[in-house]
Amino acid sequence: MAKTTKDVKPATKEAKPPFNKGDLIEYVAKATNLPKTQAKVAVEAVLDGIKKNAKRDVRLVGFGSFSVVKRKARKGFNPQTKAKIDIKASKTVKFRPGQAFKATV
Repeated sequence: MAKTTKDVKPATKEAKPPFNKGDLIEYVAKATNLPKTQAKVAVEAVLDGIKKNAKRDVRLVGFGSFSVVKRKARKGFNPQTKAKIDIKASKTVKFRPGQAFKATV
């Protein structure tokens, strides 16, 4: 039986807030016994390395891989006005989780 909108439970106020960059820095600081300032430098270096090498695949074994994918030009429409529009070709980043990461989720 297919789920309907009535079967889906709405998000509650008790939902956990997202894990953000500040939380990651705090986690790294605790896990490595580093001061937060050094943990921030380490996290920033990792994120910077991923960003600077995004044009080629970035593979982090056990975590996942980042790659650039090309999107073709396509037709679309404005949902408010229903007017048809042309959407230009573009590039975007795709993340594929690794097996170890999938197993934790």
